[in-house]
Amino acid sequence: MLGTTILGAIKSTVDPSTEVVFQENPDSQFMKDNHFAYAIVVVGEPPYAETAGDSMDLKMIDPGPSVISNVCEAVKCVVVVISGRPLVIEPYLSSIDALVAAWLPGTEGQGVTDALFGDYGFTGKLPRTWFKNVGQLPMNVGDRHYDPLFPYNFGLKTNSAPDIVGRSTSSGIIGRPYAFVLMISVIFSLCS
Repeated sequence: MLGTTILGAIKSTVDPSTEVVFQENPDSQFMKDNHFAYAIVVVGEPPYAETAGDSMDLKMIDPGPSVISNVCEAVKCVVVVISGRPLVIEPYLSSIDALVAAWLPGTEGQGVTDALFGDYGFTGKLPRTWFKNVGQLPMNVGDRHYDPLFPYNFGLKTNSAPDIVGRSTSSGIIGRPYAFVLMISVIFSLCS
C-alpha cells in the first residue's frame, strides 16, 4: 500500500472545485505572472540512512533556498521543513509567514495536512535546540554561549480549528474570481 504525498493530501483535503497549482521549482517570473493569495512551500532534505545524510554545513538542499525566496517574497507563505534535524533556516525567516518543522513524517503526508488545515492542532515542542548557524554547534541548554534561533522545547500548541482555514472557491483570491488557488512548491515527494 502506498502512502500519501503532502501534495496528494492537500488535493484530497480542499474542496473539489478548488484549483491546486503545483510548481516544483517556481521562479520569480512564475510568481509575478500569477496572483496567488498564499502558498505552502515544502522543502528540506530527502530521507537518508547512515552516511547518506551526513552534512557538515546542515544547509537545505537546492533548490530549497531559492524556492523560499522566490515564493515567500511574492506572497504570504507557510514553509514546511521536512528533515530529521534542525537545518540552517535563519537567512529565510524574514520572508516566511509561518514555519512548520514536520521532521520526517514518513509516507503519510495527510498528517501534515491535518495540522495545516486545522483538523488537528499543532502539539510539537522542539526535542533539541535549533541553532542560528552551524558555527554555534555544539549547543546545549545552559551553555554560556547559548543563543539559539529556537530554544529547546520551543513550539506551539493549538486546538483544532477546521472552520478557519479556507478550503473552497468561496475563499476567493486576488485576480482569480472563480477559483481559489493554492500554490505548492515541493522539492521531493514523500512517496512516488
